[in-house]
Amino acid sequence: MPDSAIFVQDTEPFRRELFAHCYRMLGSVPDAEDLVQETYLRAWRAYGGFEGRSSVRTWLYRIATNACLTALAKQRRRMLPSGRYDPEPDPEAVPEEAGPEAAWLEPVPDAMVTMDSADPAAIVGAREGLRLALIASLQYLPARQRAVLLLREVLGFPAAEVASMLGTSTTAVKSTLQRARARLDEVAPEPERIIEPTEPRALELLGQYIAGFENADTAALEKALRADAAIEMVGTRTWFSGRTTCLRYLGHVIGSPGDWRMAPTLANGQPAAIARYRDSAYGLGILTVTPAGIARITVFGGGPDLAAKFGFPPLFEGSLGDDGS
Repeated sequence: MPDSAIFVQDTEPFRRELFAHCYRMLGSVPDAEDLVQETYLRAWRAYGGFEGRSSVRTWLYRIATNACLTALAKQRRRMLPSGRYDPEPDPEAVPEEAGPEAAWLEPVPDAMVTMDSADPAAIVGAREGLRLALIASLQYLPARQRAVLLLREVLGFPAAEVASMLGTSTTAVKSTLQRARARLDEVAPEPERIIEPTEPRALELLGQYIAGFENADTAALEKALRADAAIEMVGTRTWFSGRTTCLRYLGHVIGSPGDWRMAPTLANGQPAAIARYRDSAYGLGILTVTPAGIARITVFGGGPDLAAKFGFPPLFEGSLGDDGS
């Protein structure tokens, strides 16, 4: 039986980054949490035979990646509405629930996946590897292509190490990576400059978004949105494209001043807002922000359970009046 204290000392520093890797592979926070737990259970059982033929980090990634590949063989592809359906042209339309066959991407709090670092470049790189557009694009890749792309290009493992992790050849890894890149070029949107969530312009746009909802001010929202902005409601078949259509839809849901209360947060390396509608936790809106304005609002209406993962209600306590209203 391995020494538990030594095992914890050797493996625990990698838990958070392993969670981020499993999240990228699976697109689900609870599934990623389960796979990290499974990874550590498998590692504990095998630790007595681990003889340092690779680094502990590489060894843990091998276990985690193969656990993810096994899980993905039994799961449906997780998507966003824009990855499954055409945009809804009618801004009067009520979002339509999708059938049970649909599986959806889930947001992740930055606090669960970002590492403490004094290197600004490392922080920016970590955020880029978690953005919703990337996670959604990865879902189009077969599981092994997804694994190779992440291990090589996001995590920077050498091809030989990836080959060892996956039980294949270096040549096969290079070929798989080429196919993965080609597939992403087909499905991923053209790259554009996404503003870091801590930049002044990003904070300004997030403030306009929050003020627009809290004050029922569609003019503030119009000022914040790009002309080609989109809104999608995850969990439904419905998403809207174009600022005019989006604003007309928002006009039906924005209510009266005070109906919405929001608090800023970070999700998937992007600015976001936790939302409460009247007396109930609603969910989360994640913003894709560019110098020209908000390009996309991705809404996750997960209610109290989702809001709690992002700090609700504590984030709201300081913003409420003395009477709790």
